[in-house]
Amino acid sequence: MENKKEILLRRIHEKIDYSKEMEEKEIRRLIGESLSEYGREAFLSLQEREKLGKELFYAIRKLDILQELLEDTQITEIMINGPGHIFIEKNGRLTEWEQHFSSGEKLEDIIQQITAKCNRVVNEASPVVDARLEDGSRVNIVLKPVALNGPIVTIRRFPKEPITMEKLVSIGSLPKAAAGWLRTLVRAGYNIMISGGTGSGKTTFLNALSEYIPREERIITIEDSAELQIRNAPNLVSLETRNANAEGCAPITIRDLIRTSLRMRPTRLIVGEVRGGEALDLLQCLNTGHDGSLSTGHANSARDMLSRLETMALMGMELPLSAIRRQIASGVDIIIHLGRLRDGSRRVLEIAEVIGMEQEEIRLETLCAFEEETGKGQEEVKGTLVYKRDLSHRHKLKTAGLPDLPPF
Repeated sequence: MENKKEILLRRIHEKIDYSKEMEEKEIRRLIGESLSEYGREAFLSLQEREKLGKELFYAIRKLDILQELLEDTQITEIMINGPGHIFIEKNGRLTEWEQHFSSGEKLEDIIQQITAKCNRVVNEASPVVDARLEDGSRVNIVLKPVALNGPIVTIRRFPKEPITMEKLVSIGSLPKAAAGWLRTLVRAGYNIMISGGTGSGKTTFLNALSEYIPREERIITIEDSAELQIRNAPNLVSLETRNANAEGCAPITIRDLIRTSLRMRPTRLIVGEVRGGEALDLLQCLNTGHDGSLSTGHANSARDMLSRLETMALMGMELPLSAIRRQIASGVDIIIHLGRLRDGSRRVLEIAEVIGMEQEEIRLETLCAFEEETGKGQEEVKGTLVYKRDLSHRHKLKTAGLPDLPPF
């Protein structure tokens, strides 16, 4: 099949007029003609002809063999380890796909096609880049010599329609009562950090939480690669970082964007993820009147998220640890910790409140936590988020004219 495909691709490329932009129907016509001509030389069954026609169109106008994976809505992750090995995550299970790229050069062509469309550059001089596809999927690319068996491409898929909090409730990620809690906290302007490991659903949850922001507020989102799909926000500004390139364009970092966003009169800031010195700039924003801001970060627990924030803030500026802890204690109100369980499901594992400082330590109290039912050997993890204690700081609820959070 590969030989037939390569022969047909060569013939079609010879017929394509590269001096003008050809429409899809013209490309499909050339593919049809080439298949008919080849069919007179060698037998092609109807099924084989249809399969070849689809693969040829994907190779010429789409992302070659990747296109089939990108059109499968059940696939959440695509991992390319060089041209010969492609792994996919589907329904929470990781498997190796039977297809592969015809050559390393073809994979590199696809990589350049992806990066060019979002104005990014990746080459041996700059071998690591974050990019995105047209459908919003996140792409990380690492080339040789950094990746010894490269090129390495990792694509994180997102649903075409953003997952709402109602959907998360329906699939068991959190109870309806807890979702009602979070709705009230967001509307009241509590500053919320979402923590979790890789693939725990932080970006998805951030999207869902943002649905609760009142429509009249001005929202500014800041991301490395634009992934957030915030709907029903008429006064929305989306900012994205930029890498340095060979033409001499200076890089624009998350820190640069946070600083410039303060001159854009934001009501709330949403920072897609903090993982470095920008944590200090975010904390300063949280302490200067931008209530209701949201962000995410990698951590193993809600408590660990506090330690991560301390470390990242120290990367931004050398300050006494006690000063950074006070910034965190006064700026962050709520930490929502997500986790991916052994059955592949993603759950809210803890909602915790930052109470303040106590003996030079940040005091964190768990408001509710996930408790698993007995029978831990079962394939499907069963359990629910259990209420532990009342919210301590209620002044933002009172200011917003909202009721206290009821136990559940």
